[in-house]
Amino acid sequence: MNGTEYLVTLNIPPSLEEMMVDSLLLLESEHGFSSFSVNGHHHVNKGLSLAEQVTGCQKCMRFQLYMSADKLPYLLEQLHQDFSGSGIQYWVTPVIEYGII
Repeated sequence: MNGTEYLVTLNIPPSLEEMMVDSLLLLESEHGFSSFSVNGHHHVNKGLSLAEQVTGCQKCMRFQLYMSADKLPYLLEQLHQDFSGSGIQYWVTPVIEYGII
């Protein structure tokens, strides 16, 4: 590996899925990204439907991107500009190993 690589994980409301796909297709072309449906569990009930409050989870879309350290600041800056105030939860973790089997 050259330099440090990261895995960026985004949990977004389902209503933003198409917009996020469009943004990530423009921002990340080297490795692509993955997306899948997840159940989000959180102690804050803001914006939850009655059914979600009862079950204790909310449907979310999760996006994961693998990227180099030099591209990470640009990605985060662009996401903050495009999705400010949207409630997207994200985290960035270092990648220990990456490859194709």
